[in-house]
Amino acid sequence: MNKDLEWVFGIHAILNLLEKRPDQISRLLITSNRSDNSRLKVEELAMAQGIAFERVEARQLDQLVSGVHQGVAALCTSGFGLMSEKELYHLVQNAPGSPLLLILDGVTDPHNLGACLRTADAAGVDAVIVPKNKSAPINATVRKVACGAAEVMPVVAVVNLVRCLQSLKSAGVWIVGADGDARETFFSEDLSGPLAVVMGSEGSGLRRLTRESCDYLLSIPMSGELSSLNVSVATGVALFEVVRKRSLAEDVSS
Repeated sequence: MNKDLEWVFGIHAILNLLEKRPDQISRLLITSNRSDNSRLKVEELAMAQGIAFERVEARQLDQLVSGVHQGVAALCTSGFGLMSEKELYHLVQNAPGSPLLLILDGVTDPHNLGACLRTADAAGVDAVIVPKNKSAPINATVRKVACGAAEVMPVVAVVNLVRCLQSLKSAGVWIVGADGDARETFFSEDLSGPLAVVMGSEGSGLRRLTRESCDYLLSIPMSGELSSLNVSVATGVALFEVVRKRSLAEDVSS
């Protein structure tokens, strides 16, 4: 297979591709063994977008993709949806409100990355930033777990994460790192204004230089016996606390 192309599969991912990035699809396959409402919707949207599709046996999709394809798969341009650093800084400087960014420092499990992208989209995050060489790639597994969020959420893969953090600071963005040992919590601090929430890797958390580059560190209070949360769950808690506080601030100002 051409290295510049990749298979994307799953109902949610394909529907989002057809709605948001139909020009990226070079081939669309739909199983012919049975029909359901979801696959009919894929067919209808493909026809509306002028995209031809092929009917194939389920076993053909089984051989092409490794995962639960739900009867649909598309061959697409590899790397679509990635944003450049230049575009990121333009977004920050021209955002109509206070931008909210998510930075994932070394999340290497594709299931966790996909879940974080899905949560970021739900929380209204403007872009997700990952280190180019210390992150799971945006592959078919990530797209499947993200349930379509990977097709709409801008992702920036940076060569030097610390340098990126410094550039964001210069642009007026506050950098908040999640750290289980921090005395202050996401629940106690003001989270308004331009903000980037930094989450560490699944095992070791934030790297030293990343931690030192944060303006301040916050923890998530833990009341049970366990000392930490899965990174995708922790990301959801942190982001939606930002959303909650921003919503309260808007209510007060209005």
